[in-house]
Parts: sequence; structure tokens; C-alpha cells
Amino acid sequence: MGWIYLIIAGMFEIGFTTCLKLSNNFSVLKWSVGFFLCISLSFFLLNKAIQTIPMGTAYAVWTGIGAVGTVIVGMILYKEPADFWRLFFIFLLIGSIIGLKLVSK
Repeated sequence: MGWIYLIIAGMFEIGFTTCLKLSNNFSVLKWSVGFFLCISLSFFLLNKAIQTIPMGTAYAVWTGIGAVGTVIVGMILYKEPADFWRLFFIFLLIGSIIGLKLVSK
């Protein structure tokens, strides 16, 4: 169950970084509320996850999910570059996240 909490927490991390951008320095109320809701849920679920997953592993995976997801959102919504090296390192990060999952007990 801890891994499910962790994956959902990572999704909420993507949500709060996206809402942070859309809130325009917290001047747009609905995106500001979305930010605080997503960040609260993300940390709550991360806390639930570290009850059964080693803290270092959980934090690295949570951060990785958020980083990869946020980069993908940036490429899709904000037309950020998707060149070879950027994609290469995103896939390297995904491979690292999978590796941490495989070696965790």
C-alpha cells in the first residue's frame, strides 16, 4: 500500500508545481487553492508512504515522479524544449526510480 500512496503523492506533486505556475505568484485564487490542496495531499500521502518504505527511497521516488511529471507538463503545456539530451536524462531518471523500487525491501 505504501507504494500506491507514494505514486499518488508524486502525482499531487506534479499538481502542486503546475498550480504554482498557473497561480501567477498566488494572484489567481483557484490555482492558489489548487496549489495548497495538492501540496497538502502530497505531503500527507508521502508521510503515509514512509511508514512502510525507507524514507530516503520514498523521498527520492517522490521527487523523481514530481520532476519527471513536471518536465512533461512543461513540454506539453508550455512548449518547453524536448531535445535529445533532455529526454535522455528524463529516461535516466525514470530508470533510477524503477531501480530504487526494485532494490527496496
